[in-house]
Amino acid sequence: MFKLNLKIALRNLWKNKGITAINVGGLAVALAAFILVTLYANYETSFDKKNPNYDQIYLVGISYPEFKTNYVAAPLAKVIKQNFPEVEAVGLIKESSFELTIKNGKNTLFTRKILAVDYSAAKILNIQPNGGLVKPNGDVERLTYLSNESIKTLFPSKKDDKPEMVGFGASNSGITGTIAGSIKSNLHSNFVFDGVSIANELGNGDNYDMNDYTICLQLKPRTDVVSLEQSIANLYKAELLKSKKIDEVKGISAFLDPLSNLHLRPKAGNDTPYKILIALSVLGVLILVIACINFTNLSIAQATKRAKEVGVKKVMGAFRLQLTTQFLVEIFIQSFAAIILALILAELVLPSFNNLFQVQLAIWDLENKLFWQLPLILCIITLIAGIYPAVVLSGFKPALVLKGNFSTSKQSYWLRNGLLVFQFSMAVVFIISLVTINSQLKYMQSQDLGFKASQVVYIKNLTLFNIPAKMGSVNFEPLREKMLKIPGIQLATVATYIPGGTNGINSYSANGIKTNIDFVNVEFDYFETLNVKLKEGRFFSNKFKADTVNSAVINETAAAKYGLKNPIGQTITGSGVPYKIVGVIKDFKSQGFENEVQPTIYTINDPHGDYKTQIMVKIEQNRMAEALAALKSQWPKINPQDGEDFRYEFLDELYGKLFKKQEQLQSVFFAAAILTILIAMLGLFAFAKYITSIRIKEIAVRKILGANDLQIFKLINISFFVMVMIANLISWPLAYILTQKWLETFAYRIEMPVLPFVFSAIITISLTIITVSIQARNAVKANPVDALKYE
Repeated sequence: MFKLNLKIALRNLWKNKGITAINVGGLAVALAAFILVTLYANYETSFDKKNPNYDQIYLVGISYPEFKTNYVAAPLAKVIKQNFPEVEAVGLIKESSFELTIKNGKNTLFTRKILAVDYSAAKILNIQPNGGLVKPNGDVERLTYLSNESIKTLFPSKKDDKPEMVGFGASNSGITGTIAGSIKSNLHSNFVFDGVSIANELGNGDNYDMNDYTICLQLKPRTDVVSLEQSIANLYKAELLKSKKIDEVKGISAFLDPLSNLHLRPKAGNDTPYKILIALSVLGVLILVIACINFTNLSIAQATKRAKEVGVKKVMGAFRLQLTTQFLVEIFIQSFAAIILALILAELVLPSFNNLFQVQLAIWDLENKLFWQLPLILCIITLIAGIYPAVVLSGFKPALVLKGNFSTSKQSYWLRNGLLVFQFSMAVVFIISLVTINSQLKYMQSQDLGFKASQVVYIKNLTLFNIPAKMGSVNFEPLREKMLKIPGIQLATVATYIPGGTNGINSYSANGIKTNIDFVNVEFDYFETLNVKLKEGRFFSNKFKADTVNSAVINETAAAKYGLKNPIGQTITGSGVPYKIVGVIKDFKSQGFENEVQPTIYTINDPHGDYKTQIMVKIEQNRMAEALAALKSQWPKINPQDGEDFRYEFLDELYGKLFKKQEQLQSVFFAAAILTILIAMLGLFAFAKYITSIRIKEIAVRKILGANDLQIFKLINISFFVMVMIANLISWPLAYILTQKWLETFAYRIEMPVLPFVFSAIITISLTIITVSIQARNAVKANPVDALKYE
């Protein structure tokens, strides 16, 4: 019986080649998009899942009144281990704050992220060097492992995994060390590294003012996490009160964040990956649903052609279940062909998709879940797209269909039109979303940022600069003088952070108010290099010796935060230093458009601030190449500690990375809009062909009675025009709500424009009229005699 159903199905599909091609093609395009989304969802939801301790690992975070962070003080790890038996292991992690240069002769490696962990953290995170995890001896020894790729860069011909001596920093630094072996870098983890430094213990001698570690806990099974979290919060506050006043710890608490939350929805940090995943998943499902609707609609539209076939088979004794099975087999064959074609399309598009989202996905990877998800998707599509048409077709009453009465069914008429309206409604939502995203991106790219990143070069640097010099740091002034001698270089400065990144946060008090604000430790000419505008007072100047000791510049938001109406000359205190405010700058968007400008203090001397390592140089536009070449050749003399390792990036390109997420979203919605319009047009084309074919006699009669071509075109187009207008009216409120919610994620945004709604109506109506008119042209130009000669 199955063989017979298969043969009939293949014959019917071949007989209706045009409709079959539209069905399979539309479904294949939607499935290709869905496969890519499924791959991405599998990737994003499986971070660290290979860790055998996955469900028992939690990070300790600190909650302040203004923000939350996963960076905590090292001493907290020991007291947690001592006080809570339900905590099986406690580990400390510290990320490197700058790139490290490692050399082996002429081979040079720039490590982006060396992860320092204690032995307990290595076990908790399942960090396994190729030779196995070894516990370091004593408190001094550290075992450093580099990734397999890094080892190959330094030692191209190395075959074993024995320790090797390497140099750190410039060739003339004289600093050497041992690489204990290699380790496989886990790119699918929240703790990505290109090297690991394992110590027996970390954080010895640190205090509760130094929040620069990550504490990870491995809990025993069936631990009451909520109760433990509250107990750790109470313990942390008690520890702080040993050295601080009650007012200083007010509003400070600790929390636990499961490893399973860390990538998509961390308590500290942003949930951007989660939002992108949800947006992609919804789009992928909607596109697939639209394709299934297209499939269903065309199947119902074809119903009258199959009605007599069903009637005859029922008269000959066929049961409804047999007919349903026959039609489902036809739909299954089309769905199977669509999946094969979709896999080919997905493979072709995958490189661009990987490049857009900076991932390395592969369809033919045995570790992904597609091997069981695709058969499941095939069965679901067959049921969703085919069950209703199969039930409708198999349910025809022989006495009626053999008389040709099924075409008058109002149920099928309303269903077909309703599904078509839904398709166009989704297309309109995507078009409006795309135009709105484009408008917001143009707004961000054209707005005054409050500073100028063009012509500013960020030089990657390992030397530590601080005044007065901290241990191991040097004075920046001699370097500035050498760089300014190079033709084309206008200004040079150094700071702890650059625009586009995150600033430091510390507690400062002024005007009787104490609160956490951003801080940036800078050098002379910092504001001039970035062309930041001064509101009142002055910038830092080497004409004033106090500027290197206890002077500060704040931004407008900081002045407002502390209620300083006349801030110049007033005092703001932080890290035990009373700073005299000498200037107020206008706010500038150092962290993009999604976050409001934070209250920020700029100082030259901050005893508890980070090292100044971020060198910025402003160069004349027409002498850029010449100046960069001179910097590279002279860098060993200008900055001996970096030696021959001169590397740079353009600051405007670095800052532009803040727009990366929105550019990804723009690309996604562009693809979604194109796909939905394409699928809707395919369905509309076939549907218009069907409607035209069943009205061919009506058109012939009208032409005989004197109707001209324009009237016929109007007759055929009017019903489709009405449906598209209904689709627009239905989708506009939905699109408005969705785009408004998205715009609310920006601190600085456009007002909701009218243009996207007008544009969506023009696009959908124009495409509908063109598509239907192309299909109706044959009927309009046909000879009426051919349609009526058998009547």
